[in-house]
Amino acid sequence: MYEIKKYGRLSGNIFLMYVFAACVAERCLAGQFVIVRVDKDGERIPLTICDFDRDTKTVTIVVQEIGATTLKMGKLRAGEFLYDFVGPLGNPSELTEKPTEELKNMRIVFVAGGVGTAPVYPQVKYLHSKGVKCDVIVGARNKDLLILIDELRAVANEVYVMTDDGSAGEKGLGTDKLSALYASGIKYDLCVAIGPVIMMKFVSILTKKLGIKTIVSMNPIMVDGTGMCGACRLTVGGEVKFACVDGPEFDGHSVDFDEAMKRQRLYKTQEGRALLKEKEGETHHGGCGYCGGKD
Repeated sequence: MYEIKKYGRLSGNIFLMYVFAACVAERCLAGQFVIVRVDKDGERIPLTICDFDRDTKTVTIVVQEIGATTLKMGKLRAGEFLYDFVGPLGNPSELTEKPTEELKNMRIVFVAGGVGTAPVYPQVKYLHSKGVKCDVIVGARNKDLLILIDELRAVANEVYVMTDDGSAGEKGLGTDKLSALYASGIKYDLCVAIGPVIMMKFVSILTKKLGIKTIVSMNPIMVDGTGMCGACRLTVGGEVKFACVDGPEFDGHSVDFDEAMKRQRLYKTQEGRALLKEKEGETHHGGCGYCGGKD
């Protein structure tokens, strides 16, 4: 059992937890993830590590309530426990493996979409600890979905905020800002894009045109997290890869995003049934016509 040391709401349906997990906190690096189970009968969900503190032995996760399990997690509070908290899993960001002097000679930009801001933060924080400057473009549908902006401003060189409706920062998409920065004469050596798969696809299309090496995180398509289920199978450069064991980060110019998005849609029906049951509780009687009143 893993104690929740701190709980807080970042926005309407996004919350963070500081979880006491000594073994994970001692070993994890930016870019890795954990597998969480709320209770002994719960599903396993992969969540990217947002931050960690080796002294307090805590790991920070940021969660968006979009399904039955995340909705259940959102009801927990500090002092309560998660049944499983396994990790660190996946490969660390390649930035953690590069020599500091090499990083200092690179111009790096991060493009974060929505809750994808959470896994961007530890990478930016890592670079800051090494004296490496980088820029961050954060995009969201509206101001209520923006998270960790102040935290990013504390460790990034520049933070550009974009919202679809113009309710915060500039109106437009992250790709609009990246195009504008390029047009102004800023030439980046590396772009790291993390967010919805569709967003990473269009960032990669743009950066390929601009000649910027791009890394994307395929965490959004993961299910099991250990390579057993095959749900996160994807094609990278014509080769079959698994996001959980070969990634989660890959060359954005080599990922078959259309295939990945099709795989994401495979579990929509099951997720919808589980969410309905969680929301309706004991009043759920199978009126959906699919679960027979049992699932």
